[in-house]
Amino acid sequence: MYRPILALTIAVCTLPPVCVAPAAEPLPPRAEWISQDAVIVVDIAQPRRLLERMLDAHVIGAVTASPQYQAAAAKAEFKQLAGVVKHYQEKYQVDFRGLVGKLLGGGITWALGPDEASLLIVDTEDARLLEEVHEFLRVVARGEAEKRGQPNAVVSAEYRGVTGWKFGPHEAHAILGSRLVLTNKPDRLRAALDLRANPNGASVAKSAQYRAAQQTAGADSLGSVYADLAVLKQIPNVQATLAKNAENPLGSLLAAPLLAAVREANWLAMGVNVHDQQLAIDLAMDAAPGDAASPQEFATPDTAAGGALPNFAVPRQIAGLSFYRDLHKFYAAKDQLFPERTSGLIFFENMMGIFFTGRDLTDEVLAETTPHVRFVVAQQEYDARTGTPRVQLPGFAAVFRLKNPKFSLVAEEAFQKALGLVNFTRGQKAEPGLILDRPEHGGVKYTVAAFAAPARTDQTPVDLRFNFQPTLAMPHGYVVISSTEALARDLIDALKEEAAGKLQPLAGIHSLVTLDGSRVASILNANREAMIQQSMVEKGKTYEQAAQELDVGLKIAQAIRQLTLNMGSRNGQTRARLEMTVEVP
Repeated sequence: MYRPILALTIAVCTLPPVCVAPAAEPLPPRAEWISQDAVIVVDIAQPRRLLERMLDAHVIGAVTASPQYQAAAAKAEFKQLAGVVKHYQEKYQVDFRGLVGKLLGGGITWALGPDEASLLIVDTEDARLLEEVHEFLRVVARGEAEKRGQPNAVVSAEYRGVTGWKFGPHEAHAILGSRLVLTNKPDRLRAALDLRANPNGASVAKSAQYRAAQQTAGADSLGSVYADLAVLKQIPNVQATLAKNAENPLGSLLAAPLLAAVREANWLAMGVNVHDQQLAIDLAMDAAPGDAASPQEFATPDTAAGGALPNFAVPRQIAGLSFYRDLHKFYAAKDQLFPERTSGLIFFENMMGIFFTGRDLTDEVLAETTPHVRFVVAQQEYDARTGTPRVQLPGFAAVFRLKNPKFSLVAEEAFQKALGLVNFTRGQKAEPGLILDRPEHGGVKYTVAAFAAPARTDQTPVDLRFNFQPTLAMPHGYVVISSTEALARDLIDALKEEAAGKLQPLAGIHSLVTLDGSRVASILNANREAMIQQSMVEKGKTYEQAAQELDVGLKIAQAIRQLTLNMGSRNGQTRARLEMTVEVP
């Protein structure tokens, strides 16, 4: 009976086995007790603020209403745990959030060092509660050990005037006043106590890299993360990942600035803040921006004012992505970036040669585009005359800015050749082909290809192909390639508005992503039954299991009202910022 109580008490209270030290003392910053060889340090400076968000009434209500929680709550072990928690709540006259706050509210720091040695330091708000929880766990641990015939499993020893304890083979811990120090390696506990005795010792707090990272993260951060990249990059798996050229050129094109920064940086820092319903995470690395003149630095703006363009805002938008990527410079460096010619890359080059009538892809095609590339994903509204597909896919579009508007004729020819190839291939399979049209919207003529509407006598869902109406539009010096006509028309309107105003790049920003979680949830919900069936077939799950798994994802998506991520450089550092508005439904 005691084993589940022990395990669940640790899980809920987020407090591992602890020990008692008699004397209170002024406690220095937790980082001063962490050795300088720490590779990763995670610090939660203001746990109360975090707990207010994680354990508010809406979150608790959503968790307790979930099928997973209901199943766990019906078990005897959970009820025993609930009784223990209730005992402490009544004794200290606090609710669950208040109880956890008392145990964790002073601050939490976790560090990972060499040989997977970890050190956890927790400052509680109530030393007496910490001692009582320790005594309870000590009694339970001893009882469990005796049941297994291990009467000496709970042991203690003195070091530098502090009592250290072990409740098992893989942990050691001590309590100093209101502070818990816990580790999986006994020598790490001794090292922490050595630093306590010698404040001038080599702690991570004395490290110039750590101080620089903390300053970058911000003193008012709710929490922060520090990583010694110089050490992490010595790990063979990390080395292999960073040294290996991406097999997927598109993935390399998108992720190259981040990977380049990691290769050059010595440290990484993150600061986390929560205000009302908004979570903000700031990331920094000490890598300087690359040289824009280098052929491989295709994501570095050539001027301080250069950068990606603002994202579009179109009806039913799910996501927007905007990048500063010099496609001409990127492809000119392909032999350096991708020395091994993959079959996929060879096929791509051959097809581009056909579509663009033998023109050189680097100097005669990609050289005609500016480094401003934008993508849009939006939910579709289906024409009642055509019907709604069984699987509903969002529309997506890529938007490129042209240096010379006359190149639009070359792009039109290439697009129509591509459609001709699609129709030829489908014809060989006796499948319906696309029908081309040249309508006009907002004074802009565009090319659209669509499948003929099916003969329908009821509301039965139609084939997957009706998600697509490939469209090419070239308004105001741009090329818009869209999977649907409706999205292309919306982008024509958006570009017209941009042309009427003063469009300025986002200085120093090379990547910008926005996401509407409620739209993501909407498209997932529209395909709920199809996704459940797919999970049943591919993963062997029951209908109920597949539905529960999907519904968890739906709830998470619904909670993310808006997400924005930008990445660039500032003051000689790589910087990124993630902002997320969260509202639990």
